[in-house]
Amino acid sequence: MNQYFSIINQRTLYTVIISIIVPYVCYNFEITYNIDLTLISIAIIFPLVFAIRGAFRRREKALEHLSKVKSALIGIRYTFLGSAKMSQEEKKEGIQLSKKIADRLIDHLDGTDIEQNKLNEAYSQIIDFMEAHPETISNSTKGKVFGFLQKVQEGATNCMAIHTHRTPISLKAYCKVFIYIFPMIYTPTIINKIGLENPEWLTYFVVLLSEFILISLYNIQDDMEYPFDRHGLDDIKLEEFRV
Repeated sequence: MNQYFSIINQRTLYTVIISIIVPYVCYNFEITYNIDLTLISIAIIFPLVFAIRGAFRRREKALEHLSKVKSALIGIRYTFLGSAKMSQEEKKEGIQLSKKIADRLIDHLDGTDIEQNKLNEAYSQIIDFMEAHPETISNSTKGKVFGFLQKVQEGATNCMAIHTHRTPISLKAYCKVFIYIFPMIYTPTIINKIGLENPEWLTYFVVLLSEFILISLYNIQDDMEYPFDRHGLDDIKLEEFRV
């Protein structure tokens, strides 16, 4: 049941209050007019849909980069396991160091640990580990691990860029402002079409429903824009990308 209420928040309350106050004022002062609502739909729906599509693309890109990171870390694991000269203790240590990279990245993305330096330290630790065992870790093994590490760093950097840089803030602010003022423009037109002689609850229902749909779409976009914080229903399940 919680999934149906996840899009309801403080912004929803604000829009409900506005959607009740505006019709009340319009009916009391008999404010009505008839305008073409096409411009309103362009002003709100088009940028809102654009923002939702942008947030969805960011989520899909994040999934792609995280998958590449995990596959590269698994490649490092198999490289250590396939080394004939390394002892079982050394293989275990190398695998644990590769696992630490995934843990540090996930902790950084979900906000558990915001220090990026710990991720860089995890890279350095696995490199230092290989340099400390030149007699058992051959140059070919090092070359393979370095190749996988490059893919890990590329994917992790892209994930952190998605985490840091959001969809255009000005576009989101623009959508929010127009959603809040939408009932002020929309209500008199609805009253004009329904007629002052018809039941008032029809106007309240139409305005409330329209405003609820718009703010719910905005909330969905806002949740999807932060795919790593585990708050939205469509957020990435980061635990699946641990090695």
